[in-house]
Amino acid sequence: MTFVRYNTRRVFKRFFALITLCCLSFIAWGLEEQNTSKVNQKQSQNKELSPIDQLCQKIGSTLGSVSTRQCLSLNMMDYKGRSTKQSALAIKEYSPVEGVKPLGRVLLMGGIHGDEYSSVSLMFRWMEILNKHHSGLFHWQVIPLLNPDGLFQKPKATRQNGNGVDLNRNFPTTDWKALAEKYWVKRTYRNPRRYPGPEAGSEPETRWFMKQIETFKPDAIIAVHAPHHLVDFDGPQIPPDKLGPLRLRRLGTYPGSLGNFGGGKLDIPVITVELASAGIMPPSKEISRMWVDMVRWLRKEVPKQRQATLEREKKLSAKAVSTAEPRAALAAEKTSSTEQKLSGTEQKVSGSEKNVSDFEQNTSDVAPHASLN
Repeated sequence: MTFVRYNTRRVFKRFFALITLCCLSFIAWGLEEQNTSKVNQKQSQNKELSPIDQLCQKIGSTLGSVSTRQCLSLNMMDYKGRSTKQSALAIKEYSPVEGVKPLGRVLLMGGIHGDEYSSVSLMFRWMEILNKHHSGLFHWQVIPLLNPDGLFQKPKATRQNGNGVDLNRNFPTTDWKALAEKYWVKRTYRNPRRYPGPEAGSEPETRWFMKQIETFKPDAIIAVHAPHHLVDFDGPQIPPDKLGPLRLRRLGTYPGSLGNFGGGKLDIPVITVELASAGIMPPSKEISRMWVDMVRWLRKEVPKQRQATLEREKKLSAKAVSTAEPRAALAAEKTSSTEQKLSGTEQKVSGSEKNVSDFEQNTSDVAPHASLN
């Protein structure tokens, strides 16, 4: 009797364990199906969203200082630029105002390093200022986030892009081939955060930004970084002494940097704004003071830059004309020589035709006599 009771208990325990296992498996399957459904639903929603909408959603979920709604309200443009991982590279343009001739074109850029959150947030604050106060004084283009892959990287943001390249060491400066890799190896000891890439301009973000410079033709470029708490400057014209609390302090040039490329190779003034913190936004008063000081500097220096650009273009045009004139003279000389040769050939042909004519006349004189034979 005791044996039967023992077996019954054991069978009941096994049965209960089996039922429990089945229930747990069913619950796990249900949760997996629910998660799969959510993922599919999210993917379906993403397919319906525009690239700019998707970008704004990611920015809103990553930055505490910029909401998705704020990002979407700016109506940024998609110029078909894409990052390594196919995120949109967005632009907000503040075009010339009717009846107002702008002093020049200014290109603002942030987020070239994904882990410098404040540089992206500051771009959105400055766009808010332009939304309210754009008077047509300048023609602006704003690129708030050049390296979305770095910003959206999990588990945390990275300086590099999706290929592990430091975009601010990837521009095709004149010294890139000779010094970029050497500098990375000997000065940074192969620090992956400063890897310049396999070749100059190898990254899609770099090439796209270079294309914007080529098409927009800015008279000044403002690039925002963090966290060195200073203002750096490359290129022609007089640098600003300060922007708000940030003071001018030259950091030097690096192979592949935007300052080296824009200021050194293209002769465009490049201001590098280094905020005090990569993760904390400056106070509103400091943001306003930086903006006022920057616009004051632009009003003073951009007209000089435009004049210098015009003079350089005139010189290039005059040089092209002066180069073309000897070529034209040489071409004319060759043409004249050719014509003379043709004229001589025509004279020879004319003389030959005359000889043939005389021969025909002589033959015609001889022919009757010959026919008598």
